[in-house]
Amino acid sequence: MLSFKGTHFPKDVILYAVFFYVRYGVSYRDLEEIMEERGVEVDHATLNRWVIRYSPDIAVKAKSQKRETNKSWRMDE
Repeated sequence: MLSFKGTHFPKDVILYAVFFYVRYGVSYRDLEEIMEERGVEVDHATLNRWVIRYSPDIAVKAKSQKRETNKSWRMDE
């Protein structure tokens, strides 16, 4: 379970920033500008800490919720 105790920002802001970084591969400084456009002033170093801290936990949670694929498949010619 993700713990957001002691953070200065709401959980939604942190998850949005980490998702945006992982999904679109922008730099931390670009992400800092994107967040600022949305009204959240956060330093690029803080974004780096969030990605390092929360992305492995998010990946584990996403993998556990991923459905298993079928063992058989068909190929169309």
